[in-house]
Amino acid sequence: MKKYIYTIALVSLSLLVTSCGSDDKKVTTDNSTPIAVKVKAVQADGNNPFVTASGKIQAENSADLSTRMMGFVNKVYVNVGDKVSKGQLLMSINNADLQAKRAQVNAGITEATAAYNNAEKDYNRFKSLFAEKSASQKEMDDMTAHFEMAKARLEAANQMKNEVNAQFKYANITAPFNGVVTSKNIEAGDMANPGMPLISVEAPGKFEVMAMVPESEISQIKKGTEVSVVVKSINETLKGKVTEVSTSAKNTGGQFLVKVALDKTDAKILSGMFTTVQFPVAKKATASTMILIPTSAIVEKGQLTGVYTVSQSNTAVLRWLRLGRTFGDNVEVLSGLSAKESYIVSAEGKLYNGAKISIK
Repeated sequence: MKKYIYTIALVSLSLLVTSCGSDDKKVTTDNSTPIAVKVKAVQADGNNPFVTASGKIQAENSADLSTRMMGFVNKVYVNVGDKVSKGQLLMSINNADLQAKRAQVNAGITEATAAYNNAEKDYNRFKSLFAEKSASQKEMDDMTAHFEMAKARLEAANQMKNEVNAQFKYANITAPFNGVVTSKNIEAGDMANPGMPLISVEAPGKFEVMAMVPESEISQIKKGTEVSVVVKSINETLKGKVTEVSTSAKNTGGQFLVKVALDKTDAKILSGMFTTVQFPVAKKATASTMILIPTSAIVEKGQLTGVYTVSQSNTAVLRWLRLGRTFGDNVEVLSGLSAKESYIVSAEGKLYNGAKISIK
């Protein structure tokens, strides 16, 4: 019996060794086929001796319209891309409750007006009687108080009507200026909530750039400075002028906001396009060279970000990076990668540390 058990154990061990050897051989076979990759050398933005900053185009005059009341949307009268005029009705919200309240207020005004007119007549009558010494001072004081209270109730009723009328303005959303509808975030039947962006409108023709300048260079940027604005997506370089320089970076992560008004141009620029603003100010000697790589090459694992580089033995090596600002499709590398090093842009297979690669 014991001999039989030993035989089974030896057979099982033999199968296990055979299975492991088969797996190892398979892995070796997979590793023997290099993964074809495209490689690119790191480009350092250190050739430009002037201060540059990334920015985004936006319309000078734009508005995100919302409401102060809650209710279902009856109808939306515009679509994205429609041209609208100042005061044009854009959408309406169900206001049945407001109509009922206005009816109550109107009834209250009618009642208060009747009470005021009657109190005014009594007041004038007693005023004459008091002048003729046919009414006492106490009676005159009571009648005056009654008249003043009736007058106050009528004024309160009229002010309540003004309040209801103001609420109606939030039930009918109108265009604040001539412009174009750039977004519509609600449809008929949806519930509109107070403060919720419903429709966005912007006036075309006048654009500005919101740029972020690092603290090491902000002291050199002055209001009124003429700058060049590069819009890479349309391959255009526009002219502009600095109209505003922020004096605080408390809420912008150490970057100072600079506003640039663009000169009138025939270029097909749109809100949201990324730009590079070139200030005619020499970089400080301590300014470091900026390293940019495309965001498509970035590898993310949890909270870590990195990029695959090429080793001397033609294998993939994952290099962890510390990233900075984003410039359109590129991102700034603060540490982990130096100039003239190569990194993998794309691969015809799944990369991992130590994977054999072949550079195309």
